[in-house]
Amino acid sequence: MAVKTTIITGATSGIGQETALALAKQGHALYLLVRNTIKGDRLKEHIITTTGNKEIFIVKCDLTNLQSVRDAAAELNSKLFSITVLINNAGGIFAERQTTQNGLEMTFTTNHLGHFLLTESLMPLLLKGQARIINVSSEAHRMGKPKFDDLQFEQGYSPFKAYGMNKLFNIYFAQSLAQKYGDKGILAFSLHPGLVATSFSTGLKGIEKIIMWLAQPFMITAEQGAETSIFLATAARLEKHNGSYFKKKKVAKTSSTAQNADCRDRLWAISEKLMAR
Repeated sequence: MAVKTTIITGATSGIGQETALALAKQGHALYLLVRNTIKGDRLKEHIITTTGNKEIFIVKCDLTNLQSVRDAAAELNSKLFSITVLINNAGGIFAERQTTQNGLEMTFTTNHLGHFLLTESLMPLLLKGQARIINVSSEAHRMGKPKFDDLQFEQGYSPFKAYGMNKLFNIYFAQSLAQKYGDKGILAFSLHPGLVATSFSTGLKGIEKIIMWLAQPFMITAEQGAETSIFLATAARLEKHNGSYFKKKKVAKTSSTAQNADCRDRLWAISEKLMAR
């Protein structure tokens, strides 16, 4: 059986790390896209020691820097023949509005635009591998509204509203990928990993911090949170669910807003323009 080549963003902690470990145990060759290469190298050694799989590679990629994303994609395009699985796992929520080197809002770039640029830049390899593209979204998408008049939250920034909108965008992106590339063999999915006990929300303040503190008793482990990502990367016969949203390894209903095809198409057009920055 051919070795599966899998790309994972945000693999140095939490759900991403557990996903990487599980797929390494199943023999996947892993290319882990990381912002911090020191952490990446430590993770690489940990995975090799734990699983015996030596096909673990670290690629520097800062999703908040569009040139860094282009550089990482160029490196992968030069080294690989095809990609079997791409897991757009990295994400973030930010207590205060921040902008990237490209002048874009941090939540939007980290959770959506960086992954949009990465996926489109790797599309030749993804098509060759008839790949599965997996976007880690969240039930937080239910409070998300597509603020096309203020995508960068220049007016009235809210951490939860910005995060919810971009988790909604993860779902739109998977649906668009299925629509545009499904007839070429691409499968695309989005998922809710569960409310996971990680350092993900560190730095939140005020009411957002209180809400996350109150949610702690209901949180699951990162290993549990990775289960649906692993399922979507490995399970057979998922073709009929192309473009779907999953929870607990099963197809789940999204918000009604997440089914708006006009918003989905508008996001794609805007993202294409912005990734040229």
